[in-house]
Amino acid sequence: MRLHYSAITLQLSETFTIAHDQRSEQEALIVGLQWGDHLGIGQSTASKYYQVSLSDMITSLEQARASLEEIGSSPLPEPEDFWQSMYQLFAENPFALSALDMAYHDLFAKVLGKPLYELWGLTPLQAPLSNYTIGMGSSTEMADKMKATPWPLYKIKLGTSEDLHIIQALREITDVPFRVDANCAWKAQTTKELAPKLKALGVEFIEQPLKANDWTGMKTIYPNSPLPYLADESCKTEEDVEKCHGYFHGINIKLPKCGGLTPARRMIKKARELQMKVMVGCMTESIVGISAICQLAPLLDYVDVDGAMLVSNDIAQGVQISQGKIHYTNLPGTGAALTPAFQAKLLAS
Repeated sequence: MRLHYSAITLQLSETFTIAHDQRSEQEALIVGLQWGDHLGIGQSTASKYYQVSLSDMITSLEQARASLEEIGSSPLPEPEDFWQSMYQLFAENPFALSALDMAYHDLFAKVLGKPLYELWGLTPLQAPLSNYTIGMGSSTEMADKMKATPWPLYKIKLGTSEDLHIIQALREITDVPFRVDANCAWKAQTTKELAPKLKALGVEFIEQPLKANDWTGMKTIYPNSPLPYLADESCKTEEDVEKCHGYFHGINIKLPKCGGLTPARRMIKKARELQMKVMVGCMTESIVGISAICQLAPLLDYVDVDGAMLVSNDIAQGVQISQGKIHYTNLPGTGAALTPAFQAKLLAS
């Protein structure tokens, strides 16, 4: 097996703002695993919030190169076995492990000639609609973005003193469901005061209202909450699922945080055992990452896979999102295919 990787700076069509970040471009790393005539592809993004750089990921991949390239012509290991062997090398860098695990799942399914969701016994018809995310701004700016992209449900990024006013203003434009994501920006008292008012305005749930480590605050707002709370920054790894039980009503899984599709599936299973809601979200990423995430969608209550919609220089084709509906390809693997130019660049690395 041969390892390939190539960095890319994804350009956004507009600046995207949340409570703890603002960006007009996103650094990403595309990873390839070549086995015979088959190429599996995956990706991960750099993250200022989680202090992960492209150089961090590249260093981890280079340290694992010898182990990866020892996998020869014998039957490929099962993805779970592959992940476990790689975890020993990538325990400190789940972002790099996620890209590798994604590429391996893509490769494994391509070798068998089937879409990944089919190998898992899933049907695309069970996938929920994806929301479209409205980044932070003035109520007028956010309303303009909403008007420019009519959608059956929106996730609204909040984190200002005008949050209630913003939701009230946006509600005048449409009656579709809203989801609210505070990205750690609120205090417990603010959340208590806003939750019933947001419910009355058609909000489905609140994602990560408090700081990631504010378990005391979450314990005070969790009982008798009028809206479900979903953990994002508070839920990074498999161990965090049980930790969030009794503090959040559900979790939002991000593949780079947990280390890929393999642990994400285990997190979904654990959350179901705890009777928690499950969402899988995305970062700002290419169609490579979005296509992989969408393989999990039939297992979920909520899905947030609009991350590639702002990217103006994507280097792949694959799963598409239209009016919230996920449109899968008939390709084996995760359904993503690199442009010929970028694939040539990747294979030359």
